[in-house]
Amino acid sequence: MTPAAAAVAAMRMRLAAPLLRQRAAILPSSRTLLSYRDSARAIHSSPPEQAKVVPVYGTGPPPEPPKPAAEFASKSTSSSTHPSHNSGAIPEIKEGTAADPWSRISRRKRQAAMLRAATLPPTAGSSSAPGGIGLLKRRFWKSVHVATKNDMNEIHLDSRPLRRPDTKSIIRLPLTKPSLASALAIEWDQLVSAQQATKQHLIPLTSLVCRALDIADQDSLGKTDIRNAIATVLLRYLDTDSLLCWAPAPEHPEDGRNEAGYTLREVQEEAYSSVVSFLTTRVWPGVTIVPVLDETSIMPRQQEPGTREVVQGWMLGLSAWELAALERATLAGKSLLVAARLVVEWSGDGGNAVVPTPAEEEEEINTKRWGVEEAAKAVSLEVDWQTTQWGEVEDTHDVEKVDLRRQLGSAVLLCAGQGVTDVSATNKAKL
Repeated sequence: MTPAAAAVAAMRMRLAAPLLRQRAAILPSSRTLLSYRDSARAIHSSPPEQAKVVPVYGTGPPPEPPKPAAEFASKSTSSSTHPSHNSGAIPEIKEGTAADPWSRISRRKRQAAMLRAATLPPTAGSSSAPGGIGLLKRRFWKSVHVATKNDMNEIHLDSRPLRRPDTKSIIRLPLTKPSLASALAIEWDQLVSAQQATKQHLIPLTSLVCRALDIADQDSLGKTDIRNAIATVLLRYLDTDSLLCWAPAPEHPEDGRNEAGYTLREVQEEAYSSVVSFLTTRVWPGVTIVPVLDETSIMPRQQEPGTREVVQGWMLGLSAWELAALERATLAGKSLLVAARLVVEWSGDGGNAVVPTPAEEEEEINTKRWGVEEAAKAVSLEVDWQTTQWGEVEDTHDVEKVDLRRQLGSAVLLCAGQGVTDVSATNKAKL
């Protein structure tokens, strides 16, 4: 390179040096870029883990087969351990097995001792003694009876009156409800421990009575919060009432008939006319109740204008006992119409209905009373139709059938006999 060219190159380097320093300050170095690349690569470097289709099995011996109960142990043993029936030898009875009579006697003695220990009143050192039964595992009462105080019925656990769980006030029932008081006493007499009294599903009648007393307490204070909430919930069932949802008629007239020759739709129409005709003449005069689901309709249709207002006004005019019974029956059968018919039929005050004429009372006396069985059949027409054709599912349909009648019966107990006069003249004659 000539001296002149070298001088020109040096001058260019001096002129470009500030620009290079400025760019170096702005751009990151190669080491920084490498660290960024490595960190980004570290997130996605590991391959995704595949799902394990077959779980990991633990090593060891297999679990033991289930063992039969003691009372069935002799039946489940193999024939090789017992002498043959043809040999004529008497089989040997081993001590401690189910075939041993002394074993059965000792087992029954233990069961009787457990029940006796649960019903005895607790002692001072029963909860702390070794092997003793805790306070929650035994009853603190020995007997249950109904006592009359201040013109009201009370349920006494020995000498202690039964109290409400929320307000701790004594549960007092009107003298016109002796059946309800007796049923409540039986419910508490069936409990074998104080711990069972804390479980709501074991004391359903107590919960229902407390619900009615809560409504009565609000009525005495001039509040209607619970009443309005119940009316709002129950009015929803009017739009999807199980009595107003009909099955479509069969395409062929000879198809889909029961042993009596009726189709499911004809059975539903008969139940509808029986209940609705009573309600539109005795409970809601002048009101028209129409089916909400018919033929191939998907969305339920609304009732005629003014129907909901009339039904709501009727519900708000019921007594506390009748309103609680109506709520229980409606939630159990998914039918407000059937629940209203049941409450009006059994209420001592008539369920806020129109007073029948003497001719109507005479006709009602001569007819069979519409009770729990009729109400249960009216709200389960389709289920009964299917089970008649295809059979019942064990531990499902049979349990639901009994539970439905239990809840409807509790509603009848709650509203029956309410009022100043024990029962009306019509109901007294039917009883």
